[in-house]
Amino acid sequence: MDEAFDNGQGKPKVKDYMTRDVSTVSPDDTVTEVSKRIVESDGHNGFPVTDGRRVEGFVSARDLLLASDGDPIFTVMSDELIVAHPDMDVTDAARVILRSGIQKLPVVDDAGNLVGIISNADVIRSQIERATPEKVGKLLRTLESIHDVEAGEERREVDIDDLVPTQSKVYADELEGRQYELERGLTEPLVVIDNGGSLLLADGHHRVMAARKGGVETMDAYVIVLDKRVDLGMARTAKKEGLDTVDDISVVDYARHPLVETTERLQ
Repeated sequence: MDEAFDNGQGKPKVKDYMTRDVSTVSPDDTVTEVSKRIVESDGHNGFPVTDGRRVEGFVSARDLLLASDGDPIFTVMSDELIVAHPDMDVTDAARVILRSGIQKLPVVDDAGNLVGIISNADVIRSQIERATPEKVGKLLRTLESIHDVEAGEERREVDIDDLVPTQSKVYADELEGRQYELERGLTEPLVVIDNGGSLLLADGHHRVMAARKGGVETMDAYVIVLDKRVDLGMARTAKKEGLDTVDDISVVDYARHPLVETTERLQ
């Protein structure tokens, strides 16, 4: 099981989801210098302010609006800082983020040194991934019961080209949603069944298609490994529908969804 779900009490911690490589600025940097970094960065709207590794404050784009170009950051930064500890439960960090309206919490150790940062996106990802093991466990137990096999579970990267789909179509509107999640690192792992070396995609067809469209070659997955090859119904369905690779999946526009077409005909 992934470390995030195996830390004693099973509760994911801030250290399991925080970003460890944190961009920072110095208290002596100027407003101009930091403003330029925000503009040129990929999605940053502020930075922790550190003296060495010790956190002194946080400066946001809003803090810079009314400041003069040459002002040093220590004169405009917020120094009454809310921080998280690496051993804090992610759910507690989520409450702090929700109630404070802060999008990112610096994570500091007992000495006040910066060790990471956790964002609202990280918190969302942690909640998505918490739900996935329950789904995997239920499928694993079902397979063992129906097919009289023993099954194990692994967390690993899988090649998209090696996956055999088990549904023939995805819908364009939902695909857009999965692309949005993928771009922001919020995509939950796939669920795959390793049936004697054949990797059947049990859950995550829209995620896979979004990844394929974005040029991604591998994806994180929970893999259920069967101790012997069995005749799975989903494998028979895939073969019957001519599904060999994810390239065989069709993308259907929502306007042509069967239920929508039926409604249009009724009108």
